[in-house]
Amino acid sequence: MRDVILHAFDWHYNDIATNAERIAAVGYGAVLIPPPLYSDPAGSEWWQRYQPKDYRVLRSYLGNKAELEGTIAALHRHGVRIYADIVFNHMANENRPDRLNFPGEAELQHYRLKREEFERDRLYGDLSAGLFSPWDFNTEGNICNWLDPHESTEHNLSGLPDLDLNDWVIEQQRSCLHALNTMGFDGYRIDAVKHLPEEHLQRVFETVDMAGKYLFGEVLTANDHEESLFIWPLFDREHLAFYDFPLHETLRRVFSPTGSMRELVDPGAFGQALPHWRAVTFSVTHDMPNNDGFRGVMLHPQDEYLANAYLLGRDGGVPLVYSDGNQSAARYPDDRNRWADSWQKNDISAMVFFHNAVHGLPQRPLFEDDGFLVLARGNRGIVAINKTDAWQQAEIRSWGLSQCDYYCHLHGHRMTVSGDSFTLDIPPREAQLWLC
Repeated sequence: MRDVILHAFDWHYNDIATNAERIAAVGYGAVLIPPPLYSDPAGSEWWQRYQPKDYRVLRSYLGNKAELEGTIAALHRHGVRIYADIVFNHMANENRPDRLNFPGEAELQHYRLKREEFERDRLYGDLSAGLFSPWDFNTEGNICNWLDPHESTEHNLSGLPDLDLNDWVIEQQRSCLHALNTMGFDGYRIDAVKHLPEEHLQRVFETVDMAGKYLFGEVLTANDHEESLFIWPLFDREHLAFYDFPLHETLRRVFSPTGSMRELVDPGAFGQALPHWRAVTFSVTHDMPNNDGFRGVMLHPQDEYLANAYLLGRDGGVPLVYSDGNQSAARYPDDRNRWADSWQKNDISAMVFFHNAVHGLPQRPLFEDDGFLVLARGNRGIVAINKTDAWQQAEIRSWGLSQCDYYCHLHGHRMTVSGDSFTLDIPPREAQLWLC
């Protein structure tokens, strides 16, 4: 089964539907869409989608319920699964007198005045009454110590009203997911997992309703200490997959001037990556270019390209490919077109093709050096990555590899493997993905 996830970050639903056939043709197995729960329809900023106003309505700047239904149908028609980004930690930070009533009296009046319109976008429930009241929220203030697990789960995330773990909140979140399942969603990305109590994850996501759904959580970390506090304890006790932030930290270290490519032979064996069967791997997430506090963990563009070749060439993890609409470019001009339309650019398309061709085949090292790594995928795939500024050459034993003509799907070159060994040359700062 194809597993690569296209993160269609802040795409309009109709654009996803229009591209469904092409998404399938490139080789993606799933699309992750932005949070679909009701947010400001006039809010063009991407972060508006991460500030829900009401679980019971599907409407945002990106589209309405009918357009979302059309997107689900279009993707399924082409054999592509659809995952929704779900924000259950908090509600929208709105400047109004009743800010802990959701959706708030003004919004309820809006529902009444445009009853038919909102009924079309209703996901579940009774829109004549409110959803949450002040007693459904934690009121201990904002997080100050970001490394304190209690503060991280019970305090507000930068002013966003933090939902309490009570029976009513749990009931509404489970009802929301049940309704989304009925619409046809195949899985969910759980936003801000390290800010959710563990019991919350168990009561909302570990239910009969969620059986068979692909669930993966975002636990933002940047170093070993944060991982020991927030990722590894959850990994040991829960069953969902997680963004592989430990592997991303390893990639940052490997591609630094003093880093060694040897670390990428089997990082999971040394706790430098999540076990592959519960890892969503990535070279960049939406938070990195769009949030000032995370830009420091971004890879250099060429290193990101090499990291993508590794992530889509290796055995293990579900790769996620990020593609946006230049949301960060207004503030950071160098970002322009870095990820826009990246999902179908030649290099990413070639990497996805290679990943699908060798999916499930075992991996073994053919050559390893601090600056140069060559891996075999089964008997028919070869991954070569050179992080140095010089040409690299390796004499490689051909044992275990099919003796045939190999084609590099990144660059269109051909290479014949015959006899006991062959010579592989690779330019500076480049990658090669060879298939027999």
